Amino acid sequence: MPNHPPLKNEPPTWKSRETLIAIFTIVMITIHLVLRFGPESSLSVQNAPLLSVLVFGGIPLVFELLKKMVRREFGSDLLAGISIVVSALLDEYLAGALVVLMLSGGEALEAYAVRSASSVLHALSKRMPSIAHRKTDSAVEDVPLDQIAIGETLAVFPHEVCPIDGTVVDGHGVMDESYLTGEPYLMSKTPGSAVLSGAINGESALIIKADKLAVDSRYAKIMEVMQASEQQKPQMRRMADTLGAWYTPLAVTIGLVAWFITADPVRFLAVMVVATPCPLLIAIPVALIGSISLAARRAIIVRNPAALEAADTCRTLIFDKTGTLTYGEPKLVDQLTVEGKSAADVLSIVGSLERFSKHPLAHAIVIAAGEAGAVMHNVSEISEPPGEGLRGLVDGREVEVTSRNKLLKKKPELGEQLPPQAGGLECVILIEGEYTATLRFRDTLRADGAPFISHLSSRHHIHRTMLVSGDRESEVRYLAEQVGISDVYFSQSPEQKLQIVNKETSHANTMFVGDGINDAPALMAATVGVAFGQNSDVTTEAADVIIMDSTLQKIDEFMHISRRMRRIALQSAIGGMGLSLVGMLFASAGYLPPVAGAICQEVIDVAAVLNALRVAIPPKSLIDFDA
Repeated sequence: MPNHPPLKNEPPTWKSRETLIAIFTIVMITIHLVLRFGPESSLSVQNAPLLSVLVFGGIPLVFELLKKMVRREFGSDLLAGISIVVSALLDEYLAGALVVLMLSGGEALEAYAVRSASSVLHALSKRMPSIAHRKTDSAVEDVPLDQIAIGETLAVFPHEVCPIDGTVVDGHGVMDESYLTGEPYLMSKTPGSAVLSGAINGESALIIKADKLAVDSRYAKIMEVMQASEQQKPQMRRMADTLGAWYTPLAVTIGLVAWFITADPVRFLAVMVVATPCPLLIAIPVALIGSISLAARRAIIVRNPAALEAADTCRTLIFDKTGTLTYGEPKLVDQLTVEGKSAADVLSIVGSLERFSKHPLAHAIVIAAGEAGAVMHNVSEISEPPGEGLRGLVDGREVEVTSRNKLLKKKPELGEQLPPQAGGLECVILIEGEYTATLRFRDTLRADGAPFISHLSSRHHIHRTMLVSGDRESEVRYLAEQVGISDVYFSQSPEQKLQIVNKETSHANTMFVGDGINDAPALMAATVGVAFGQNSDVTTEAADVIIMDSTLQKIDEFMHISRRMRRIALQSAIGGMGLSLVGMLFASAGYLPPVAGAICQEVIDVAAVLNALRVAIPPKSLIDFDA
């Protein structure tokens, strides 16, 4: 797109140095095992592939870790670097190669997670057309989007993405703006209606006049907000780093003290072998992978493993409205009929007529009539002039379905008969030219919304629940009252949503749940971003977690999977480190030589990993609220 600066030319993930080291290490370890258990060969030949790993993979990694140590960054990976050096000095080449594999593989995954953020912008720009159909007196020509000037006339064909902000000058139809505005309905477009760049056109071609340049369009502004969000999102502190921050200097201190007191460097080597942080480097990733697998079986895709670690620490939960706490579909919720008219009869008559309409509310009326068991009547002489409502003869009676505004323009005297205007959408019914009824519609509330919200505080330690929507105040407040949320923000642009999320995240870890393009910046800025469904590739790229089956029960399952993963991972890591600490004390006292220390550490590693594998066993239930 011409309306954002070029994205960084990142190398593909498989070409990164860490990934190449990991692949090289796997190949070399495989060759070593073939030589060791295959035809008889000398020990030097068997160890040659492992030595190449330590030289070509271990040395670069150790060099990077030394730079971290100079910056006083003492994470678990630093202890892994010491372990690589110690294993080389002790001729434990296979152990050293495995540590190289763990370290390079972990860094490759981290590099992928960082680079995947840029794919959000790629997806966003890919969705937007690069050309526009400029209309002249005699023809329509395709021109680059950045060559469109204010005031020029453009054609938007059926099912195309609107390329620019403008005003309809010819044509009648509908556009889907829900990803941009949060409004859950298809919006009718007639001459004079405003259109937004990024909206999806319906069945009819529209002619629009450009009101803004491409660089100033609504879609371009979202791009700018996305870029700012990507740059501002703080790095999540991983569990292994948090634990390694005290474990690494403690292990090194024990080894150095033993060396200093006994003047025996073997004591230091023995302590380092026992201190190899495999419970951190293996047990935590095993718990993560097992939990990601369990989540996938529950139709929950975890794109960023760090989000799985952080979800249980979130204390603020922020919801978009449309498509998350609602289904994003209008539903008939109220029928106000004049005295003497039966609501069932009116619904039957109107439902019969609306079967032949393409209006956004027609489907909701037909569904309501079907659920009520309404009898369908014979319909003839149907007329639906663009922007004028629906007319027809139903069993010989003239029926008209229109809006409040259109009716009052034609028959202002009927204003006193109409009920007060309320939130949501509505249509007005006239039978034989007389006002008969008003039908009101609301976005459909998810059945499990209220019980889910009510259990968050007691079950998940969520201290604050917020509703932040681009929809109108009446709609947002109505929904908030239904589900029990008091902290409400309405008519929020993507920029404003981003500001709210950034502010809340500065006070406590946040989880944001949304499903539209207008939610993408907030999804990226939150500690954990959760997207419902796959309505937009932009949204799913921006999110850390994707809920494939769009139900609030899946949010609850994800939160429980996160808590369970953290509990088991911490059990494995802290338990393993505790045992390693005991082993380090024995090694420093001379009771555990390096070889025995290596065997001891392997036993500890096996115990930690076996405990971590428990996460893959599905519990009886992952839901603790009554849906």
